[in-house]
Amino acid sequence: MLFPSIISRRVEIFKDMFSALSESFFSIFSKLAGKKTITADNIQEAVNEIRLTLLEADVQYSVVKNFIKQVKEKAEGQEVFKNVAPAQQFAKIVHDELVALMGSQEEPLAFKKAPACLMLAGLQGSGKTTTAVKLASYLKKKGSHARPCVVALDLQRPAAVEQLQMLANDAQVDCFSVTGASDPIKVAQNALHESKNKGWDILIFDTAGRLHIDEALMHELASVKEVTAPEEVLYVANAATGQDAVKSALSFSESIGITGTILTMLDGTARAGAAISIRHVTGKPLKFEGIGEKIGDFQLFNPVSMADRILGMGDTINLVRKAQEHIKEEDAQQMQEKIATASFTYDDFLKHSKMMRKMGSMKSLLGMVPGLSMMKDQDIDEKEMGKFEAMVLSMTTKERHERCELHMSRRKRIAKGSGTSLDEVNRMIKSFRQLKEVFKNFSGKKSLQKMLGGLLWR
Repeated sequence: MLFPSIISRRVEIFKDMFSALSESFFSIFSKLAGKKTITADNIQEAVNEIRLTLLEADVQYSVVKNFIKQVKEKAEGQEVFKNVAPAQQFAKIVHDELVALMGSQEEPLAFKKAPACLMLAGLQGSGKTTTAVKLASYLKKKGSHARPCVVALDLQRPAAVEQLQMLANDAQVDCFSVTGASDPIKVAQNALHESKNKGWDILIFDTAGRLHIDEALMHELASVKEVTAPEEVLYVANAATGQDAVKSALSFSESIGITGTILTMLDGTARAGAAISIRHVTGKPLKFEGIGEKIGDFQLFNPVSMADRILGMGDTINLVRKAQEHIKEEDAQQMQEKIATASFTYDDFLKHSKMMRKMGSMKSLLGMVPGLSMMKDQDIDEKEMGKFEAMVLSMTTKERHERCELHMSRRKRIAKGSGTSLDEVNRMIKSFRQLKEVFKNFSGKKSLQKMLGGLLWR
């Protein structure tokens, strides 16, 4: 459920890593929206714009060239369906090719032995140490009996071991380190031996990085790999470094043989080139993605989800997953029915807003909603929701269930009881009514498609 404050304020384009791509694709599809048919001319114009958009987003040239070729061939050979607009058809072609480029499907980890060994590699600044703990926390939560342990093998960077220990403690996952150690190979061997006593069934080795690739780094990583015999060697790539991340991933792949990539900093201001290019260049799957600073901001990489985000279509896949984790199915069904009939009350809003806040920040959730994913309210403030909840809590039962009119005397009492002003209460009531009007437009698929500019085909 969206917050009323979003509706009553000015919205603008997201300033995150997908902003330029989403805005450009939206512009390209909008130009095609006025065309009655797909022709060679308007296809050529569209693909030329897509080529420029991808190059500006720091996507590798060879990847762009191959992608444009595939899109053009599919579009020129596409039969135009009577009830599908050319813009929708072309958008679907672009979407499908993006999905294919990034791997078509999720590539989860598959363990065959215990303890399963995972080796993380990457340059300094890629977020490798944080990612090690995020991965351990993710595996612990997903596996009913999983007991992962992160192993401190970065003995070069000052305080790297202490950082891993602190993060692991905060995330409540086990961490293995050896005080005063200088040889990562011996630490790895000790961790393997200790796993039998501690019952660790997954070992995640946080290896050393460098500011740049050198022979000493690769020799050390090769030695660690030989000792641990990892089932997965995952390269941790900072998406903010664009093509540099792609080049480094290729070097690591050729030198030590990676099995996949984890993208970090996807919540930053990068140009999305690494997310699109890296699988095509390395030939290895994208496994996971880090989407924020918190330990829980970590998820499986899903090509469909990523294509949706790039095209500004939200992220319904991960939105549903978050909802399934935090909201009971029966509660969701009841809320869906209330939204469909625009019959939800202040009490409903209070109950479900609390559940939604467990799913993440409102800014991140707004970015997952189709049709609103390209927009954000610059002034969205989580504290405002605290005020809203305080106002509702200051209402009587009848007021919460909208069984009486909120006259001025009632509004003044609500303001006094919630520690807010009368103007804030008036704005809250106005925003809530506007929210109801918005949800009336979601009463059917046709109206939903209309709201989303005709870009929904699924």
